[in-house]
Formats: sequence, C-alpha cells, structure tokens
Amino acid sequence: MSGKLYMDAVITPNRSMGPQGFKIVLGVAIVGSMILAIALFIMGAWPAPFFLGLDVFFLWLALRSNFRAAERRERLQISVETVRVLKEHDDISELVWESPTAFTALDLEEPGEHQMRVRLRMSGKIYTVGRDLSPEERVALGEAIDRAIRAARADRHPGW
Repeated sequence: MSGKLYMDAVITPNRSMGPQGFKIVLGVAIVGSMILAIALFIMGAWPAPFFLGLDVFFLWLALRSNFRAAERRERLQISVETVRVLKEHDDISELVWESPTAFTALDLEEPGEHQMRVRLRMSGKIYTVGRDLSPEERVALGEAIDRAIRAARADRHPGW
C-alpha cells in the first residue's frame, strides 16, 4: 500500500495462557497420568496406561492448536486510496477485503446483548472486522476506523 496510512492496526486474538502456562499444564497432566498409570498397572489394569497416554497426547494437540490459532492476525490498513483487510499467519498474508476509501461505509451493529459487530460495507459487499476482540474493544475499533476514514477522505477531498 502506497501513501500515508491513517490506520495500520493489527488485531490478534486474546489468549489467557502463555508458553509457560502451556508447559505447566502439560507437565501436571503428564505427572498425574504417570502416577495414575503406575497405580492402575500394579492393580492389574494394564490397558489403562495406554489410554492415559492418549489423554495427554490429545491435551497436547488441543493446546498446540490453540497456540497456532493465537498466531493468526488481522491487519486493517486505511489510506487515502483504499481500505484493506489482510489475514496474516506466519509469513503468509492474504487480502480478504479491499475497497476505495471514498466509497467504504462503516456499520456498528449490536445484534444482541454483549455483541457488537464492526462491518465494512461497499456496493452490497460486507466484511466483519475485529471478531477476536471484546465488545468494548470492537466499539473502540469502530470509532478509530471511522476517524481514519474521515481523515483520509478529508485529505483527498478537502471540504467534505
């Protein structure tokens, strides 16, 4: 994107567990499963350790999947010419929305309690941004997008 950016926001999902928490949860699960597996094996339930190992493996898979999802980002860029939304993951960037700033409308919708949608609209196309944010953060994002679009339009068309 060329020219001055009025907004270049990166939206990332909120995650409550960091890498250290991942290690602690997995370590506790491994130690607990091993203790239980040894006790059950001694009592004669020899298949139980296998299933306890599967439990730990599936917990690891679920936590790993959660961390990979946390690495996904949404980038919103607003310039005089265009409004762009890109989905980013690792080194891959995919353009999911692009429209001229002059013709892009912003909708803030509250479909239900504790829900808020920030939508970009143009010529019958609609795209919801900031799905990973809390309702309060979506309101702030919507206000920031509105200010950025107004500022970009004012620079391109003074007197609007």
